[in-house]
Amino acid sequence: MHESDFEVNNNSSTSVAYGADQIQVLKGLEAVRRRPAMYIGDVGPRGLHHLVYEVVDNSIDEAMGGWCTEIQLSTNEDGSVSVQDNGRGIPVEEHPQEKRSALEVVMTVLHAGGKFSKETYKVSGGLHGVGVSVVNALSIWLEVEVQRDGWRYVQRYERGVATSGVEQKKGAMGTGTRTTFMPDPLIFKYRDFNFDTICQRLRELAYLNRGLKIIAEDKRDGRREVFQFEGGLVAFVQYLDETRTSVQGKPIYIEQEREGVPVEVALQYNDGYTENIISYVNNINTVEGGTHLVGFKSALTRTLNSYAVKLSIFKNGKMSLSGEDVREGLTAVISVRVAEPQFEGQTKTKLGNSEVKGIVESVINEKLSEFLEEHPQIARRIIEKSVNAARAREAARKAREIARRKTALESGNLPGKLADCTDTNRDTSELFIVEGDSAGGSAKQGRDRRFQAILPLRGKILNVEKARLDKILSNEEIRTMVSAIGVSIGMGSDEENGAPKEEAENSKDESNLSRLRYGKIILMTDADVDGAHIRTLLLTFLFRYMDKLIKENRVYIAQPPLFRVFKGKKEVYCYDEDERDEAMKSLGAQGVHVQRYKGLGEMNPEQLWATTMDPEKRTVLQVTLEDAAAADRMFNILMGDAVEPRREFIERNAKYVRNLDV
Repeated sequence: MHESDFEVNNNSSTSVAYGADQIQVLKGLEAVRRRPAMYIGDVGPRGLHHLVYEVVDNSIDEAMGGWCTEIQLSTNEDGSVSVQDNGRGIPVEEHPQEKRSALEVVMTVLHAGGKFSKETYKVSGGLHGVGVSVVNALSIWLEVEVQRDGWRYVQRYERGVATSGVEQKKGAMGTGTRTTFMPDPLIFKYRDFNFDTICQRLRELAYLNRGLKIIAEDKRDGRREVFQFEGGLVAFVQYLDETRTSVQGKPIYIEQEREGVPVEVALQYNDGYTENIISYVNNINTVEGGTHLVGFKSALTRTLNSYAVKLSIFKNGKMSLSGEDVREGLTAVISVRVAEPQFEGQTKTKLGNSEVKGIVESVINEKLSEFLEEHPQIARRIIEKSVNAARAREAARKAREIARRKTALESGNLPGKLADCTDTNRDTSELFIVEGDSAGGSAKQGRDRRFQAILPLRGKILNVEKARLDKILSNEEIRTMVSAIGVSIGMGSDEENGAPKEEAENSKDESNLSRLRYGKIILMTDADVDGAHIRTLLLTFLFRYMDKLIKENRVYIAQPPLFRVFKGKKEVYCYDEDERDEAMKSLGAQGVHVQRYKGLGEMNPEQLWATTMDPEKRTVLQVTLEDAAAADRMFNILMGDAVEPRREFIERNAKYVRNLDV
């Protein structure tokens, strides 16, 4: 999107000619206000918090360049947010082309900033130069104060337009930039910043930028957090694995710059069964991975296989470790900094630079081999864990074959529990995974069978956080679910695993979403404690073994009502206690009845359709993966073996529970 955006003013009337006067030119920041979701994703809570991250990223870029050592953030009592750093401060002198202050240009013009010049920023996270100007456009007001050259420079904006010139004042205390903004209520209906959500990102940034001090303060309730980690990525991995038991002691740390690309990796094996590899480019979480991740995985597999051969682990010479084997129980963080990164798509979630693969691969091959040679006891423990994983993989392969043979005997290769839809178009069909046969029966009767399929599950599925793949594949409910969805669980392309070509093609085919049978996977469970537990078990399984569904925004959570408020023939369905109270007032005090739904099975098919399944009326929550590190840690806290972290989490978050039915 450039400084001017174009919009066609459509009119279905044939009497209106389509000419040049129908083309609207949206100048400056007007395009941002007209189409905010194109710049920040959405105008809900996620987009609201994205505003904070855009401002913080400017300060982080100063830190990456070595000019900033401290960042302070505060959520203020009036609903605004302030971000201050001790960097160089945004330039304020007159811009040679724009003939106005460079500060005003940066704050009001898209694609303006220092990120495009490698003399100013060798590496930066905010590559498009739209960040702070977009925040300005979507704020009812924004104030910026720059300290540099012994002066304070202040300017105020309203909805992206400067209301004054840059004012020069005395009283500078060092250098840096302070930005305070108030989200515009015309853009954001939800304007309540979540301090915990912000702190998750700030903690992550502090780990990725070793030694940087980030102070966060919530002036609404007095909370204050300080994030500063001299251990950097090593401390990050230890934080992620806090509730797990390490099999090696301290994480392995690798750091080297090669061909102008700094590569930093920390990795640790634990006694669990799931892999957790989180990758970053210029502090951006590359959720979809990319060439840096491919290079790491390939090097890890080849290096451990080479060491196993050296130890004569494979005596018959026929066995080898796959990428899946060497990543069982692995927690790793990969961070690279690339001067000219090429990201696939506008969301910057997958690195495409082909040269980075070879750089990362060579660094890991060399440095990991050195570590294994110097620490033979740790190396042997890692190899033994990988060999045990290989044996389990073979058992899982046999379980997979048995499952395939069994489902092949069933009608259409689909589970008998599944009530399929008649529409074969994946993009328009949806699968409801429903708790229990009773609710499943109501859903089957109430659905639109053209595009809605129903899969009832009996009881709670296996907790995959505590099980190996072979045990997971032998679980009947999981096999049924996998068969219905159509995508095999597990492996991913073994181009990055270092496996033989034939095996790589097979694994790639199995996890390919081209076999997905439904465009939406909707989890529909009861609104009680058991329902919440079942939903968490399902989300844990999808996150650990079908994460592509989440990454491609295929997973949703149904929102059945909690109350039915009725008086005579008038009825209102309510989704929380506040809505219930409002409905009771609107219907009048006398003769109003309230029905509390404890389970989906209590609703008849017509009610379930009208409240929870009808696309025209229902509310569904989309499951997204904003922070892979936070998600991994949370699933391990909730579903892992350690009790104390789970107890602390429950105590800390109990105050946020609005409806609890025990």
